[in-house]
Amino acid sequence: MKFTPVAILSVGLLGYSQAFSPSSAFLASTRGLNTEYKNNVGLSMVLEKPKKLAKIEQLKVESEHLIQPLKDQLKTEDIGVSKDAYQILKYHGSYQQTNREVRGKVKDYQFMLRLKQPAGELPPELYRLIDDLSAKHGQGDLRATTRQCFQIHGILKGNLKTVISSIMNIGSSTVGACGDVNRNVMTTPAPFATPEYQEARKWSKACADLFRPLSPAFSEIWLDGEKAATVETWSKDVEDLNVDQAMLYDSGRGIILPDSVEPIYGDRYLPRKFKIGVTVPGDNSIDIYTNDIGLVVICDEAGELEGFNVMVGGGMGRTHNKENTFARAADHLGFVPKEDIFEVLKSILASQRDHGNRDVRANARMKYLVHTLGIDNFRSLVESYFGKPIQPWRETVEWKYNDWMGWWEQGDGKLFYGQHVDNGRVKDEGDFRLKTALRVLVDRYNLSMILSPTQSLIFRDVDPKDKEGIETVLREHGIKPVEEVDPLSRLSMACPALPLCGLAQTEAERIMPSYIERVRSVLDKMNIGEEEILMRMTGCPNGCARPYMAEIAFVGDGPKSYQLWLGGSPVLTRTAYPYMAKMNNDDLEVTLEPIFAMYIQQRQQFEAFGDFCHRVGADAIEQYSSSYTLGSVKA
Repeated sequence: MKFTPVAILSVGLLGYSQAFSPSSAFLASTRGLNTEYKNNVGLSMVLEKPKKLAKIEQLKVESEHLIQPLKDQLKTEDIGVSKDAYQILKYHGSYQQTNREVRGKVKDYQFMLRLKQPAGELPPELYRLIDDLSAKHGQGDLRATTRQCFQIHGILKGNLKTVISSIMNIGSSTVGACGDVNRNVMTTPAPFATPEYQEARKWSKACADLFRPLSPAFSEIWLDGEKAATVETWSKDVEDLNVDQAMLYDSGRGIILPDSVEPIYGDRYLPRKFKIGVTVPGDNSIDIYTNDIGLVVICDEAGELEGFNVMVGGGMGRTHNKENTFARAADHLGFVPKEDIFEVLKSILASQRDHGNRDVRANARMKYLVHTLGIDNFRSLVESYFGKPIQPWRETVEWKYNDWMGWWEQGDGKLFYGQHVDNGRVKDEGDFRLKTALRVLVDRYNLSMILSPTQSLIFRDVDPKDKEGIETVLREHGIKPVEEVDPLSRLSMACPALPLCGLAQTEAERIMPSYIERVRSVLDKMNIGEEEILMRMTGCPNGCARPYMAEIAFVGDGPKSYQLWLGGSPVLTRTAYPYMAKMNNDDLEVTLEPIFAMYIQQRQQFEAFGDFCHRVGADAIEQYSSSYTLGSVKA
């Protein structure tokens, strides 16, 4: 994407000017063709010579649409790839990693591969394949992510092509699972047969198809230039929506770029990663407010799709000690009729593509653009691409949170079963043999799965006569029924962190179970063991486990310490606030007990813990804690 000139919007993002590359539609607004937008925004546009591209932006331009230097690097005898090749490899769905606990002069480079699974769907033949691939070419386990897809860890460079080509040829993909493009599109995992839920699944796949990268790099590198043996399964499910036609439709308002390879993304793709979630009114099982775009299906009383409520500007990532980076819950943009939704989605993405911050990567997510402009001005920007006003947001039922674990009726005579997985790790370890159990169930009953937004699994389309057999298989492999899982565990999430994540400052997945046990002990001791508190943990501030939405969050800020965040909503509609930095591992109990004591004494009727912390605020909690005597309060 090459633009001349470059426009400087003198809006100032927390103290500095921000450079954007303008769309033709946006530039037209400054020439009097769309003066309403310019006047409403009140921003000055000053044309200047193009600045030198940031290194990552230059790399994208020179990559020949994500081919080089990766293609050449994969041919070398080295066990890893160069830094530049690694940046391009992310777009292909893989991260280069090394075990940080293995000491030595030569790093043991290995690769994590992330699948692309719109709506979290996993057909039985795909599970069999990745189960085999993880055993033969990985470290023997699988990990469910917080965006409803599986990761395979421990792949060696020489095996990447075998693994990726196998996945592509079975009708799946890793394309766009990472990188500055639209990531895996989430949706509520509950496979109900109602019209709303069916539309949510369908349109999550449509969004994935609409914003898929079109570069030939993926087939050229992994399939030697040949087409995949099977079309991606989700594309087949949305053939009636004519997604390609909608993608390539050019309104002349600057959405479609003069790039024959990537007409939506251009050769610089997006400033940063881009996330979309789709759900139904009332079901916030996907953390809808954490997405760049959130879609809420709106149907009429007869179950016919009318359109979507659209929210924009959510995101979790931040950096310690940089106050101009922050977690943010999305704003309500408005309602969009179904016939306009593709063009509005393209308009939102084009707004971020052309006006997002490409100079400062820490401020490159769309949440900063929405925050800087404000939702009304951002809406006007989107409308300048779209060409007409966006309708007001439609009021719907209140949000609720449900992890959809246990047995449920789908509504079509079939059942579905949610199986809790601690922090998403599918493995065999001692008497706990979840990985083997899943393979037995898939082979015996040919079950399809859906990965949940909380790193767990759902078996869908279960024949009622198979219910007892499924329970028996799980029990024989040491898997607890959901009734025996601590609610604190069901509500918790943690990122992988150490030893493989290069960004981790401390533990997360490996230490979270002990944190849950310790919190459980404090709650029981204070006679409030019935409280179900949503807790999350990450090893760094990037927010992969969406900690900033939790009622209690532990965010790694040192080798054995965490920031403590409080006050997120139990229904995941607002961000928490930072309460304490550098909480030592050993101080968990003495830190939380005063807060729980204040909750016991000052909570309102039926008030959830997160709502209480949000209401009273950090200062009040700190003041109470400073004079609290340990062991003095019980319910």
